[in-house]
Amino acid sequence: MISTADGLAALGIGLAGAGHCLGMCGGIASALSLGAGNRPLTTVAYHLGRVCSYTALGAALGFLAGSINLAAWTLGLRYLAGVLLIAMGLAITDWWRGISVLERAGAHLWAPVQKFSGRFLPIRQAHHALALGLCWGLMPCGLIYSALAWSATAQSATESALLMLLFGLGTLPAMLATSLGAARIQTLLRRRGLKLFIGIALIFAGLWTLYITQSHRHHLLMPLPTPGAAGSIEHAAPGGNPHAHH
Repeated sequence: MISTADGLAALGIGLAGAGHCLGMCGGIASALSLGAGNRPLTTVAYHLGRVCSYTALGAALGFLAGSINLAAWTLGLRYLAGVLLIAMGLAITDWWRGISVLERAGAHLWAPVQKFSGRFLPIRQAHHALALGLCWGLMPCGLIYSALAWSATAQSATESALLMLLFGLGTLPAMLATSLGAARIQTLLRRRGLKLFIGIALIFAGLWTLYITQSHRHHLLMPLPTPGAAGSIEHAAPGGNPHAHH
């Protein structure tokens, strides 16, 4: 099961990425009522589809990452988790936008999905909004891609899916505020102080993850102990903290 720290990190990434989310797909969120007969229902359906898309992608990547049972692979993923946390923290604080390279890499994959999603516009019924949300969960967004890669380091379909579910829930305040015209909430979520707090917390979490991984790298690279053997190290969640206490 994921740690509390990882769960809060996933929520925080989604929440602090409000400005990025609004820039990437705020236009769609604010236009949900165009041609729709029931605005609240279409709004909920769209965001449900988007969060479901994140969750399904997290499950798929977590399953793939967990299917490789090599100590060096696990160690590499834990280092990757730390680096990605730092990169996301730097992006949220606007100190470094290196993760934007992932957006350019995903642009070619997004093109056919974007073309397909056009058939659901203008939105007239809730199922159109749901389908559009499922498509837009795949858009080329550095924050989403980084969160997906980070969640995959859990090496578990269930845990990775849960982390991406929490990430998606973290994006809801900003996106719902846009859909429902709540300008005050948008302003609050865009405040520099909130972004700095969450961004710096992620940077420290990433540094701590790298420290813990480096401290235990020799144990992690040792052959897997036999069941019940003393000194075994349990699987760690993306935050990199082993569940066993040291």
